[in-house]
Amino acid sequence: MKFTDGYWMMRKGVRAFYPSHVQQIDRTAKTVTVHAATKAIRHPGDTLDGPMLSITLSAPIEGVIGVRVCHFTGGAVREPRITLNHDGGSPEIAVKDESITFTAGSLSAEIGRTAFHLAFRAGGQPLTASSPRGMAMMQLDGDENWMVENLDLEVGETVYGLGERFAAFVKNGQSIEIWNRDGGTGSDQAYKNVPFYITSRGYGVYVHSARRVEFEVASEKVSRVQFSQSGEALEYYVIHGPEPRQVLDRYTQLTGRPALPPAWSFGLWLSTSFTTDYSEETVTSFIQGMEERDLPLSVFHFDCFWMRPFRWCDFEWNPETFPEPAAMLRRLHERGLKVCVWINPYIAQLSPLFAEARDAGFLVKRPDGSVWQWDMWQAGMGIVDFTNPEACRWFTGKLDALMELGVDCFKTDFGERIPTEVVWHDGSDPEAMHNYYAQLYNRVVFEAIAARRGAGNAVLFARSASAGGQMYPVHWGGDCYSSFPSMAESLRGGLSLGLSGFGFWSHDIGGFEGMPPVDVYKRWLAFGLLSSHSRLHGSSSYRVPWLFDEEAVEVLRSFTRLKCHLMPYLYAMAVQASRIGTPMMRAMFLEFPNDPACRYLDRQYMLGDSLLVAPVFSPDGMVEFYLPEGTWTRLLTSETVHGGRWLRETHGVMSLPLFVRQNTLLAVGARDDRADYDFAAGVTLRLYALQDSAAASAEIPAVDGTPALAITAQRRGSAIEVSADRDGAWTLELPGKSHVRSVSGGSASTLAAGIRVTPEAGAAKLVIQLDA
Repeated sequence: MKFTDGYWMMRKGVRAFYPSHVQQIDRTAKTVTVHAATKAIRHPGDTLDGPMLSITLSAPIEGVIGVRVCHFTGGAVREPRITLNHDGGSPEIAVKDESITFTAGSLSAEIGRTAFHLAFRAGGQPLTASSPRGMAMMQLDGDENWMVENLDLEVGETVYGLGERFAAFVKNGQSIEIWNRDGGTGSDQAYKNVPFYITSRGYGVYVHSARRVEFEVASEKVSRVQFSQSGEALEYYVIHGPEPRQVLDRYTQLTGRPALPPAWSFGLWLSTSFTTDYSEETVTSFIQGMEERDLPLSVFHFDCFWMRPFRWCDFEWNPETFPEPAAMLRRLHERGLKVCVWINPYIAQLSPLFAEARDAGFLVKRPDGSVWQWDMWQAGMGIVDFTNPEACRWFTGKLDALMELGVDCFKTDFGERIPTEVVWHDGSDPEAMHNYYAQLYNRVVFEAIAARRGAGNAVLFARSASAGGQMYPVHWGGDCYSSFPSMAESLRGGLSLGLSGFGFWSHDIGGFEGMPPVDVYKRWLAFGLLSSHSRLHGSSSYRVPWLFDEEAVEVLRSFTRLKCHLMPYLYAMAVQASRIGTPMMRAMFLEFPNDPACRYLDRQYMLGDSLLVAPVFSPDGMVEFYLPEGTWTRLLTSETVHGGRWLRETHGVMSLPLFVRQNTLLAVGARDDRADYDFAAGVTLRLYALQDSAAASAEIPAVDGTPALAITAQRRGSAIEVSADRDGAWTLELPGKSHVRSVSGGSASTLAAGIRVTPEAGAAKLVIQLDA
């Protein structure tokens, strides 16, 4: 929200109260609170008729400082919020005549006592600040009070994140409302709104609220990020890096780590699509078609119409199309497939569960005590009240019955259209519940799967989310059109979500709305299979490749098998995401923060630490992309290219710019027919452009995420020493034009695109001498 009329004046009907100077200081071992007058106090009479703001500093974890600004403290509104994690550390507090300094590890905050200001520093250097006329309480005529903060931006500082946003990747100049909406992928609305941003200056800011938060990112005041919300308090946390990966590490430590999805979920998912006609016969024909064409498939997804029309959700298979669901699911499992079914948190009036939930008090109510209902989506639908523990158990029971039947996971659709003119079972603030509802919904379903299948086998395909939603993966990008622009906007949304703490993200391959042109479909296949998770799904048309042409079948086969081969590397990156919050699909800025060119790149990304992907967004195959400094190797051909420059290339549908970073030891698995297998068995380690005095390592996980094998390569001049932490059958390859003079501990052979080195039986160490 904008409060000012230009830089100097306030908008009509707005009165601003800024902290002027500190009147009183209260401190504990872990916090300091200052009470600041909002006008000059020259004599006792000035203490009357005016607000005072209380500002409390806290330090939940090292490198993070919390700020809570309060006007009135007597409110009783119950705002649901995620529980923040604290590490129990103690800050350093220094109170001086002119200032108060509060230090938490590498980050410190200074409050000016006589002329109020709040400045953040890291390593003694300025980071950002709430400068004069920054922090405020705004009174609006005819409206409640608003709490406001403005944090400074330096020249050239760029801002990212704030959820899955499909508009410009760099958020400078945008007005952003943190309010979940079912708006598709082609507008400024978002399914996943997260009040957290990260900047190119090495810090992030998280506003700890589930209520509507309004951001003006270098828009109202072009040298500041302003955030505000109605009410009497505002709480935010400044999170220091200095590297953006460290910011995400601390942010996800504070708000929750992403769970590790099961390895099978990284394989290809195939859907019935949405409004298509389908039955068990249709499903079987799709699966049979995939098998006949040698197309690896991991998960089959049943979208909405697995249930009867007008009855979503009743959690019962439509007997006309699926007369024997248990037998059908057993047959799918016998084919080695997992099964996903669509659900949402709404109960249609024609569902036999509606009266059951209504009578038990499990549906959200209006203030007059009646059930809140409307006709958008399902006729007469109500909304499950997940603030009611009994309603959660009831809903979990329906899911448990499906899992008993053979369902493995759920697509948790919707959760954004949550009304505010309602009463919740636990008395929660209705405005806060609008965004927070997605957190409760996804948590209930995720925990139900974990309880039934085990924590390591819990995975969702979720659309809505808010802060903390990263704990319940996977999330997908929502309803996009079948076009190149929509493909690009989907990627922008995914990269923004990754910079908001979410480790795993997917999208509808080919687009959701409309029948994709064949060139769009083929290019989206490559993009989709080089994403965290990969699903073929549409609205009113199927997405099996043979409905397009035979070349589409070849494209899908090639990239699906490539992804299966890359699973030892990809799953290691998934483990990393679950441990430190670094997303699998990374904006170039995240991996190369000191390269100014990378700050604006949103049509390419890093897939983990070492793979650079530039999807093709044009029918003629032309693509422009940027390679940072260093030696890069094309994964598909082993050709090396020097970076630090832009390239323009034309690619056929079987190819795209896919590069391996220098100093990479890339683990490639022995299987290409499934995503879950023994990643260490027969693994090949490809060593790419290892520079003198550099080291490269690969940590290969087991399918449960635990360490299975770790291998390290170190180069000194023309000698490369490779060692494993345990015995095992592994092979080393040196792609490109390397020439090996000798090998100690193994033998070398020539490949078409490099050298293969095979260790002796039981050997855990190799020494390779290259020709000078």
